[in-house]
Amino acid sequence: MIRLDKLLCHSGYGTRKEVKKLIRSKLVTVNHILAKSDDMKVDEVNDWIEVDGERVIYSEFVYYMLNKPQGVISSTEEGPTKTVLDLLDIPYQNCFPVGRLDKDTEGFLLITNDGALAHQLLAPRHHVDKVYEVHLSNPISSKHIKMLEEGIMIDGNELCKPAKVQVINDRLIHLTITEGKFHQVKRMMIACDSEVTFLKRLSMGPLSLDPNLKTADYRPLTEEEIQLLKNA
Repeated sequence: MIRLDKLLCHSGYGTRKEVKKLIRSKLVTVNHILAKSDDMKVDEVNDWIEVDGERVIYSEFVYYMLNKPQGVISSTEEGPTKTVLDLLDIPYQNCFPVGRLDKDTEGFLLITNDGALAHQLLAPRHHVDKVYEVHLSNPISSKHIKMLEEGIMIDGNELCKPAKVQVINDRLIHLTITEGKFHQVKRMMIACDSEVTFLKRLSMGPLSLDPNLKTADYRPLTEEEIQLLKNA
């Protein structure tokens, strides 16, 4: 059981104040009976709840895969720069990106309101793999690959955990890391005497970016994908 106003807030019908206004305006029914109290308890699974004739399908947590474009920031705060949340037209509040991609980095970004799952995916002890497509200004050498795979030192004093390197060509690699240090991939490549010219995250944990998602597009995760993440 859950309070009616809380359920409606979670379902994207506004703030607690806005939801109370809906109820007092006689726009909310529970099992076809007019709701008279915002704090009434409802069964989120079995009760039939409508707002202005539209049935409310309640889900406490939501999960979206976004193909992040360049030029937007991974933030939940409003400001002069567009955020990843500005790209999503979803009727849910309190969503946030799991981890951050730099403003000029593209690719896989998970958007959710499930704080426990986000913590699990980001916690260092879980060692969740993140795979990046990395384009380089200078050719990568076997010496640099060995440095990356053994644990490279960045900025002279910060050691990265061993990475996995798949060489596509001498200026293009797929790099797998388990950490999330600030600008980590770019700093790793600087330590390899090169610079990143293009960066895209291809996967996070067991999920890969849907090839059907165009840049700036998003879709909800399937139940199978959600379980894969929870078991990561």
